Amino acid sequence: QVQLVESGGGLVQPGGSLRVSCAASGSIARVNAGWYRQAPGKQRELVAFITSGYSTYFADSVKGRFTISRDNAKKTVYLQMNSLKPEDTAVYYCNTGLSLSEMRREITSSPWGQGTQVTVSS
Repeated sequence: QVQLVESGGGLVQPGGSLRVSCAASGSIARVNAGWYRQAPGKQRELVAFITSGYSTYFADSVKGRFTISRDNAKKTVYLQMNSLKPEDTAVYYCNTGLSLSEMRREITSSPWGQGTQVTVSS
């Protein structure tokens, strides 16, 4: 199993930008990956997904504002977040999986990491 470590979270003002990173312990070149978030009192949700072939999917709530990318050489997946809103405040997690449909049901291939906290507030 690939171990995943998220980083890059922090406090940002509404309308600001932030990039979070997900570093893997092994090769990710052949796996699909996604970013989830969990806000206090809410279920964890998949917000962005990227295939090994670089196709992407975004939840409606972040479409047009977030982008997902990957650097296989660095074994890292990124989530660029722009035009941040207070409702984007959450702990952000990454994971890998076999398909979008499975990852949307939190059927994932790697252990969950500790996540990285993103807080959007003035």
